[in-house]
Amino acid sequence: MNERKSAKSGSKMQLYDATPKHAALNRQIQDRIGQQLRAMYNDVVAQGIPDRFTELLKKLDDRVEEEDQAPLDEEER
Repeated sequence: MNERKSAKSGSKMQLYDATPKHAALNRQIQDRIGQQLRAMYNDVVAQGIPDRFTELLKKLDDRVEEEDQAPLDEEER
């Protein structure tokens, strides 16, 4: 998994594995991180969709509807 063949020589080179073998957080730290992530996620969800983004989506929908309703050219029939 941590080996890659060299393009030039065909030999394998070892990649650095930055993951410690016994990297574990205790349950209290995991719970605290989970609480903070949920709080941040809830804040983002509560912000809603920006008006500018909603306007862009509406324009895109309108354009797609126009294309669907436009008569076909001779080449497209």
